[in-house]
Amino acid sequence: MKAIFIAAGYGSRLKQDIPKPLVEINGSSILQRQISLFQKHGIDDIVIIVGPEKEKFNLKNVRYINDIDFDKHEQLGSLMAGKSEINNDVIILFADILFDDQILDQMLQSTSDIAVALDLDWEKSYLERIDNPSSEADKILIKNDEVVKISKNIDSNKIDEDVGEFLGLLKLSNYGSKIFVEMYDKLIKTHKGKFHEAASFNNAKLLDFLQEILESNFKLTPIVTQGKWCEIDTPLDLERAKNMFI
Repeated sequence: MKAIFIAAGYGSRLKQDIPKPLVEINGSSILQRQISLFQKHGIDDIVIIVGPEKEKFNLKNVRYINDIDFDKHEQLGSLMAGKSEINNDVIILFADILFDDQILDQMLQSTSDIAVALDLDWEKSYLERIDNPSSEADKILIKNDEVVKISKNIDSNKIDEDVGEFLGLLKLSNYGSKIFVEMYDKLIKTHKGKFHEAASFNNAKLLDFLQEILESNFKLTPIVTQGKWCEIDTPLDLERAKNMFI
């Protein structure tokens, strides 16, 4: 098992003088906390995709991939700077999230080819995140225990549907990794124009690509998480994280 962290963003909303994944939460950086969690669960193959200020990343016992084109593409392009690492069983995650053992356990137990983590109780957190509107949440629509849509723009009141927030955490099997890479290689050569919610494929985020996979008739398995987690985008998020993860 391998873990790949996407850590090539600017994180400008947090207003710190270091890359967001390196910001400390009660004495340990966001990234170090999550690396330690993975290592605790026996996952020692850690890959970190870095971009701006890469020289500030000096964590030990990890491998770095430098996204030299970080300013030319979005989230998906940064992940695919490490495309050669997407093989066998792999967990892919944003480097600005924190989650606990319970959530990682749930992901590791999944035997699905493409499993995505979501929180059905997500709206409560936005009552505290007043500088981060809920409209910006990456959402997952599920029906009959299957993902039917993944997008920022989801609103459903149907009794047989649920809407959750995507944690920025997914797990791929060996076959799932193969599908993931093959689809990207095809699209990067052929796709022109708007790509789901992105202005172009070059500007695509991870949720855009996951929606494309879904529309290509590959199943995304929802993992409805039960543990504690948070995303850290703004100063208020940082304070919230410090209260949640002592």
